[in-house]
Amino acid sequence: MTSHPTAPASVSNTSHSLSNATDSRLQALGQWLAGIAEPFALDMAQWAPASADASFRRYFRIGSHHPAHPSLIVMDAPPPQEDCRPFVHVAQLLDEAGLQAPKVLAEDLAQGFLLLTDLGRETYLDVINEDNARPLMRAALDALIVWQTHSRPNVLPAYDTALLQRELDLFPDWYVGKHLKVTLDADQRATLDRINQLLIDNALAQPKVFVHRDYMPRNLMPGLPGTEGPGILDFQDAVYGPLTYDVVSLMRDAFLSWDEERQLDWLAYYWERARKAGLPVDADFGEFYRQAEWMGLQRHLKVLGIFARINYRDGKPRYLADTPRFLGYARKVADRYTPLRPLARLLDALTGEQTDVGYTF
Repeated sequence: MTSHPTAPASVSNTSHSLSNATDSRLQALGQWLAGIAEPFALDMAQWAPASADASFRRYFRIGSHHPAHPSLIVMDAPPPQEDCRPFVHVAQLLDEAGLQAPKVLAEDLAQGFLLLTDLGRETYLDVINEDNARPLMRAALDALIVWQTHSRPNVLPAYDTALLQRELDLFPDWYVGKHLKVTLDADQRATLDRINQLLIDNALAQPKVFVHRDYMPRNLMPGLPGTEGPGILDFQDAVYGPLTYDVVSLMRDAFLSWDEERQLDWLAYYWERARKAGLPVDADFGEFYRQAEWMGLQRHLKVLGIFARINYRDGKPRYLADTPRFLGYARKVADRYTPLRPLARLLDALTGEQTDVGYTF
């Protein structure tokens, strides 16, 4: 297991006063919380930043005198950049499935404020190590299977051709164009277009389930005492789409890297448990693995573009430090499969690097 020092640290315990806030959003947030302080027994003097986020959302922890909720989480999701309604909707779906997710206690959708239950201060990323990785990851896979078995169509947005293509376009637009400052020539663009079509076809051919879209250790929590399964965060972008998307997201994370033997062990665990649960995974593990690898490649290219966009558009540079991890993922997968090898050569040409690959298909 390897990790990167840019992984987010534990949340701050520093208390601040909302009454002294100079940020107009925090002033409005303070007024909203004051209006609901009594029913939730809020301690307005005890609040602190709760987490960092790559989006425009911010989270704060606020104290409470309620015996069932010693602390609560406040989400600030400023319109028009953010919309709280998908979060509220998916939180309800997770709750209906019996999974741990923040419950929405109060909302002001027009202003972009939510009051949520607090699932704790530590994520998987804070606590995972060589000793506990197996049980933690198996718990995450078990929860994923529960989520997927509760899937049904026409509930979440479709992970369709248009969305898959928009995501893939982030790679040439932001990573290649903005970050590498390279303009693809006609042959390179044609190569990328052909690869993109293969990846889109792979995604669309898979059985469809609920897809979290960012199912990774940073968005999972060990859970509170007396609860089963991980707490699940950052689910507002959920869609209805390819079965392998979330499982490969968990294996090939932005902040942790696992050796391939361990990845195969966990993928086999998921595949066996998913089949027993009645999920339509491919009966051949080798084909399931290929589907997952190709699905992961679509995500790797997307994330490279997103991390570059977060830097150049949003002024958040720390995510760029993790792009080599995703380049490594992408290059390995591309070089393993004959139809994808033109992408491996393109990545080598763009970055001037090569990687060793253990086996091919």
